Amino acid sequence: MKKTVSALIICLAMVLSGCAASARSAKEVHIAIQPSAAFIPLYVAKEKGWIEEALEPMGVTVKWESFESGPPMNESLLAGDSDVGVIGDVPVANVCAPGNDVSLVAIAAQAADSYAILVPTDSPISSAEDLKGKSIATTFGSTAHNMVEKYLQTAGLSMDDVDLVNISTGDAASVLFGGQADAVSIWEPNVTRITSDGSVRILASGSECGLAGTNGIVARNEYAAANPEIITQILAQYKRAANELSDLDDATASLVAAELNVTEEQMEQMIPKFRYTVEITQEDITALNDTIRFLNDNKILRKDYDITESVDDSYEKEYLEKR
Repeated sequence: MKKTVSALIICLAMVLSGCAASARSAKEVHIAIQPSAAFIPLYVAKEKGWIEEALEPMGVTVKWESFESGPPMNESLLAGDSDVGVIGDVPVANVCAPGNDVSLVAIAAQAADSYAILVPTDSPISSAEDLKGKSIATTFGSTAHNMVEKYLQTAGLSMDDVDLVNISTGDAASVLFGGQADAVSIWEPNVTRITSDGSVRILASGSECGLAGTNGIVARNEYAAANPEIITQILAQYKRAANELSDLDDATASLVAAELNVTEEQMEQMIPKFRYTVEITQEDITALNDTIRFLNDNKILRKDYDITESVDDSYEKEYLEKR
C-alpha cells in the first residue's frame, strides 16, 4: 500500500512538473548560451535584442541562461530549466541520445578550423609522427579530443602512442606554458587567444585531419512541439545575425568580444573560420554519427545510435520556407 501511495505521489509530481513547464513555456523561453565563437550570431542577436523583439508580439519573455560549456547546459536542458541551447557536436551526441527529451533542430555552425592542436613555437614537433611518445592535453570527451585521434591516425598512430592529459578548457594555456604537456588540442576562442603573442603556434587544424566541427542548436521536445513558432523565430534571428557579421557595428562587436573574452580584432580573425547556418545537411548527419562512433569507441557514450533518430528539422525548414 505504501509503495502504491509513493508511486502515486511520484506520478502526481511528474504531472505537476510537466504542467508547470507547459504553463511557463506559454509565457517565456529560456535560451542556454555559452562563450564559444561558434555561437557568435546568438550573442549578436542577444545584444541587439532581436529575439526579444520578434517574440514580444506573442507575449513571450526571453530568459538568457549562461554556461561555461556544453555539459552543464545539457543538464539544464534535461532538467527542463532551459528550452533551447547551442552546443558542440559531443554535447549534441550526448543530450540527443535515445531516451532524452531533446532534439537537434538546426545547425549553428560548421567550423573544422576552429579546432587546433597547439605547441610552443620553439617546439621540435612539426608533424603527427613527432607526437609519438609525447603528452597531449585536451578536454576528455570533447571535439578537441576527437581531433587528437583523427590527427594521430594521419600518421598511423593511435591514442595508445601518446600520453593523454585531461584538462578543463580554461587550463589549456597554463598547461602548455608550464610544460605539463607537449601539445594541447583546443577550440576557439582559445586558439586565437593562446597564439596571439607568438609564443605558441598551430601544429594542425581540424580540416587537415577530417574533423567537421559541427555545432548544433537543440531544443526540448515538449517545449518545441508546444511552441513551434518560438523555435522558428529564434532560428530566424540567429541567421539574421549571421548575415550581419560582415558589417557588424562597433558597439555590438565590442559587447560580443567582451562576452568571449577576446579583442574585437581577435574576433574578426575567428569569424571566417565558421560557416554559420541553420540548415541540417547530410554532411552534418555524417559528422555527428562519426562523433557518436568516437564517443562509443572511447567508452564515453554507451548508446550507439543514428543521430537522425533525434533530428527534428521541421523548424529550420519552416524558417527556410519563410525567407
